[in-house]
Amino acid sequence: MTSSTKHRALITGASSGIGKATALAFASAGIDVALVSRSERKLETVVQQAVELGVEAKAYPFDLAKIEGVKAGIDAIAADFGTIDILVNNAGMGYTGELLETSLSDWQQVMDLNLTSVFQCIQAILPGMRDRAQGTIINIASLAAQTPFPGWGAYSVSKAGLVALSKVLAAEEKANGIRVVALSPGAVNTPIWDTDTVQADLNRSAMLTPEIVAQSILHVALLPEQAAIEELTLTPSAGAL
Repeated sequence: MTSSTKHRALITGASSGIGKATALAFASAGIDVALVSRSERKLETVVQQAVELGVEAKAYPFDLAKIEGVKAGIDAIAADFGTIDILVNNAGMGYTGELLETSLSDWQQVMDLNLTSVFQCIQAILPGMRDRAQGTIINIASLAAQTPFPGWGAYSVSKAGLVALSKVLAAEEKANGIRVVALSPGAVNTPIWDTDTVQADLNRSAMLTPEIVAQSILHVALLPEQAAIEELTLTPSAGAL
């Protein structure tokens, strides 16, 4: 899939998983990419792969969990990279634990990264999109925003909040020529399952792959300007795991 219009995208959480796959899918479609993640080493590897596909790509190591500096940091990245007309808010964390046992600090950590950092990224990029009366914001939510999975309370609430944020933003920005998408995948085989904050024993071979999700992200990003997908749920063919 390619586009006749030259696009420039900023992707968070771009060093692995869905973010990395999206960066390479975008690069294959001729979209220049600014890539944000904590790991400079991993980011540089993705940048090199993207550049080999013929686009401009730059790595911006940045920790979105440090919430107080997110807006200024993304402002600086956009100023360096130039016009951003596609924003993919993919960075986030998984978390399992019953609500009663979830500490306030853990709760706040999940909300900060999965929801508040997205809000701050949007506030940094949206003014430029408004100035150009054009742009697409894609927020990566989760099936857990819609379906109650015991033990995933904090994560589910953060992703449900992200869907609500997306819907309100879509309603506010339609008149400004800006599209907003909440994309909610089911289980995806990414490194999130290997993190210390997630304790789950699922069949990863039956999950969606990051590349499948990335193709859906690319599809909604390159829709004609006259069309918009505001909410999309993508599940494994076997159903929720």
